[in-house]
Amino acid sequence: MSNLLNNLNPAQKEAVKTTEGPLLLLAGAGSGKTGVLTKRIAYLIENGVRPFNIMAITFTNKAAGEMKQRVAAATPYGNDVWISTFHSSCVRILRREINILGYETHFSIYDADDSQRLIKDILKKLNINEKNFSPKSIANEISSLKNNLISAASYKKTVENDYRMKTISNVYTKYQSYLKQNNALDFDDLIFKTVQIFMQYPDILEKYQERFKYILIDEYQDTNACQYSLIRLLSAKYKNICVVGDDDQSIYGFRGADIRNILNFEKDFTGAAIIKLEQNYRSTETILKAANNVIKNNIGRKSKTLWTDKGKGEKIKFYRANNDLDETLFIADEIKKAVENGGKYSDFAILYRNNSLSRTIEDRLVKNAIPYRLFGGVPFYSRKEIKDVLGYMKLLYNPYDNTNIQRIINVPKRGIGASTLDKLTAFADENNISLYESLFRIEEITELKTRTKKINEFINIIEELKEFSKTSSIYDLINEILSKTGYINELQAEGTEEANGRIENLNELLSKAIEFENISEEPSLSSFLEEVALVADIDNYSEDSDTVVLMTIHSSKGLEFPTVFLIGFEEGIFPSYRSTLDPSPSAVEEERRLCYVAITRAKEKLYITCAKSRLQNGQYNSNLPSRFFDELPMELLETYSLDTQTNKKHLSDFQEVKIISGAAKTSSFKHHAEYSTKGAENYNNTLAPKNVKIDFEIGDKIKQLKYGVGTVIDIMPAGADFEITVEFPSTGKKKFMAALSKLQKI
Repeated sequence: MSNLLNNLNPAQKEAVKTTEGPLLLLAGAGSGKTGVLTKRIAYLIENGVRPFNIMAITFTNKAAGEMKQRVAAATPYGNDVWISTFHSSCVRILRREINILGYETHFSIYDADDSQRLIKDILKKLNINEKNFSPKSIANEISSLKNNLISAASYKKTVENDYRMKTISNVYTKYQSYLKQNNALDFDDLIFKTVQIFMQYPDILEKYQERFKYILIDEYQDTNACQYSLIRLLSAKYKNICVVGDDDQSIYGFRGADIRNILNFEKDFTGAAIIKLEQNYRSTETILKAANNVIKNNIGRKSKTLWTDKGKGEKIKFYRANNDLDETLFIADEIKKAVENGGKYSDFAILYRNNSLSRTIEDRLVKNAIPYRLFGGVPFYSRKEIKDVLGYMKLLYNPYDNTNIQRIINVPKRGIGASTLDKLTAFADENNISLYESLFRIEEITELKTRTKKINEFINIIEELKEFSKTSSIYDLINEILSKTGYINELQAEGTEEANGRIENLNELLSKAIEFENISEEPSLSSFLEEVALVADIDNYSEDSDTVVLMTIHSSKGLEFPTVFLIGFEEGIFPSYRSTLDPSPSAVEEERRLCYVAITRAKEKLYITCAKSRLQNGQYNSNLPSRFFDELPMELLETYSLDTQTNKKHLSDFQEVKIISGAAKTSSFKHHAEYSTKGAENYNNTLAPKNVKIDFEIGDKIKQLKYGVGTVIDIMPAGADFEITVEFPSTGKKKFMAALSKLQKI
């Protein structure tokens, strides 16, 4: 037996050695779960399990890559283990099996932008106004349905006479039909279609059950209904399923993650063993005590308490700034002092609940010449120039992909405008052929005779690129696309700073191609398109760059930093005001889990900041400290504020902040119906608009000039105004700003 079990604590050893049957590893933050998973895989192999029969699933490419490296280092057979994300695993399965559903195995993978472009086209064809049904909102609705394993056909049976649901159902049905015509799957389809095949074809399911006799799932608390079904199906025969997760870090409910999957594991998998990993190897005792004291206020959780032998560490510094600019000054000063004393910029992460909070801190870091990296902006693969080049590559791989033809047929401009494209699309629909096939029949479209030369030039470019792609590297193919299409020439001729930035991004794409070809086992066009389709922005995070990191708390999960600034710790921001309006306690409980995640990102030092006044939605709001401040033990904190007389920071009265924070907690509202101006005196004064009066409340009938008579179903403070949601019999839900919309009570 090797030394696999060396340096493991008792709970970790038990987790590695418990190999048979269902197992739930409740792994607290920083408890070494990745090391346990790695050694568990190696232990299985040492004890006679074929690497071929082991599947390990993670949620990010970054995590999958790290696990592959660790497993390869722990056992010489590590490269034979199936280690992948949910989506990548399903792509591999679908490339072999999807033809049974009537798709070609060289299907395209649509990202969010592709999906919304297709939905936009469908709305146009169905004469649906985008102001009432935005492509993004419908895409989100369809995504939610798929994550809950609800097909277009199943959803159609539930809509009855609800106008909005009927509209979404029609779009959903068309959307799936067009995806199939385009031989494309969206991100959610990857798992949905795999589950569909397994449920409809037991022989195929059994093949993969025999392949994956031992299954390990990381971050189990983040699984949705569709992922849960996939896991249940694959593990049903041998029941050797090990899931690792932490219900206290379940923060993706808005994406469909269902915390019940981990809370009910013992009920779902009979005879399951449960092992708790509670020793933390990341943070100081002070930081862990703070996290434990916050999260224990949640009711819907499995009991666990993190502990460490790393020592007490420094107290948490809480700074109550006079305003958001004062807040940024404090943060910049603390970073500068630390770096002057020998620290590194990369020691610091600035975390926030909402992306909107990043602007003021970015401005301050720039003014103070503090280098930083921002995560959560426009992802690299969503930038126009990158999407354009990838659009060409997708078309070369899958000529049925109408959506990407529409994207690139006139990029760069070649005289094939929207009117021409509409006529081509109509011809393709009438003849039940792909858009690309319609190009070859251009002479049959009388109205487009004058465009024949332009269309043929485009066809020649694509056909020549298709031939080139059969023997070229990815790097050479990208270069050829940029050259042959004239894309790079157009940017160079433009000569603006923006164009130069786009050229830099295209050079970065070329660098990505080289990197891909150096490390990929199969450097094909297919595998390249899969990789870039499934990459997440956070996968690009690296500790090598000496810069301060700015990101949302959601993006930070799984990461750790020597020093963390948690900013905007204010009622209405964190927890978000929407969560405080939700009548269900689960909304605020998820916000509290988010707070727990933020605290446990810190290894050595934690700063928490809030502002008495903050510029939001164009006006200054007076914000109360977050209710979560009231849940932090007094002895763990040092609280600071700014003396306006001396302009110096000083220790402030902790109890005063506690009282203010407690007021925020007790004044929060338990039900939407309380949000009317009749009860405005009792509102949290952070949220209630001061100068807007409304004479109706939830349940009242109102009249609106355009939509007629409807029922008020929600009233929510929104900066200097109220956001009113009204349900109309003919057009469904509409949102209005009270001061602008002239709503009249009936």
